[in-house]
Amino acid sequence: MRYLPRLRDGKAAPMPWPLAMYRRLNHIAWPLEDGVSRRAVLLERFVIFVGFLVFCLHNEVDMHYCLAYRKDIDKMLTGMPTYLVLFELQIRGFQLAVKKDAFKRLLQKYYADIYVTQEAEPAIFARIQRQMLATRLNSAAYLLALLNFSLVPVQNIIYHRRDMLYQQIYLFDNTKLYFFIPLICANYWVGIIITSMLFGELNVLGELMTHLNARYELLRRDLNGMAKQLLESAHPAEIAAKYRRAVIHILRRNAALNQFGQEMELEFSFRIFVLFAFSAALLCAMGFKAYTNPAGNIVYIVWFAAKLCELLALGMLGSILYATTDGLSLMYYTCDWEHIVYKSSNAPENVQLMKLITLAIEINSRPFCLTGLKYFRVTLVAVLKIIQGAFSYFTFLTSMR
Repeated sequence: MRYLPRLRDGKAAPMPWPLAMYRRLNHIAWPLEDGVSRRAVLLERFVIFVGFLVFCLHNEVDMHYCLAYRKDIDKMLTGMPTYLVLFELQIRGFQLAVKKDAFKRLLQKYYADIYVTQEAEPAIFARIQRQMLATRLNSAAYLLALLNFSLVPVQNIIYHRRDMLYQQIYLFDNTKLYFFIPLICANYWVGIIITSMLFGELNVLGELMTHLNARYELLRRDLNGMAKQLLESAHPAEIAAKYRRAVIHILRRNAALNQFGQEMELEFSFRIFVLFAFSAALLCAMGFKAYTNPAGNIVYIVWFAAKLCELLALGMLGSILYATTDGLSLMYYTCDWEHIVYKSSNAPENVQLMKLITLAIEINSRPFCLTGLKYFRVTLVAVLKIIQGAFSYFTFLTSMR
């Protein structure tokens, strides 16, 4: 019933394990298949609404804990990371739940037109997998952090306690069995939704950026290859016209890739803004807990490493895409058009070709990069600024301790 991505030929698209888990585990964010029944749509909307209420409950009890210990920095920061990530993912997750159809259309276009298959380009596909290694490691780290939280029920049994997975204070006695069982189940559900969203959307973004970057590189290869081929074989009277038609075809592909990039920006810009806005505070809180008690806060060390890896992976992939698109105008300028003109004997076609090259350079004068609501670009520069801000907050907290 959930949407299964397919390639242009109708075959099921190969999905890396983080995306496969994201599709299986996160019914809040992942869209339904085309043509599902009206009953299935209504059922999904009802489940999303109930899930939103569950998130609101967790938001309240997590915030209540932070407020209750606001005069004790150490205890307050024990619950602050879970509260911040809960609030962040409630915004991101349910904003995506409202825009599922647009997300599905983007995935459909990606797998039909952008995705680079292993069969077609094995070398490029292998390089993409290496670039995505950081996001795979990040996924494993987030799953490990969730596993650490899952040890709480084992400790409850050993020490005869009824602690929740996260630091929470309820306005009623949640230790009563008829309250405790559904609440601990809700804790598990929220943890799965949050964790799958954290690594799932990162891997979706990574896949889109790396394959889009590969398509831009294929443009350069095809353009340079066409020039070399025509210089070797084309007749002087026809070479300029043939090359101009080839450049027009390349420009159409270029425009389609630019359009896909704008659709990516429209889909992810708000959620990227929320992600980066919460990151400095999260890194600061988790770093403080890991620094003050490393042995007793293993989960915060793992979580800190996962968050840092997530930001660095996003920044690295964003910088690669930015550098590639920044070189597109130079690609057209250095595509050997002057050799084509020199060899051509058709003056009018030469003029048309030079005008077309000028237009291509102008169209690609501004590089593409994902942004957070146009406030910042997703590059390593932005990530380093976030880390710098987190370190400043961290030094302030340690001085106040």
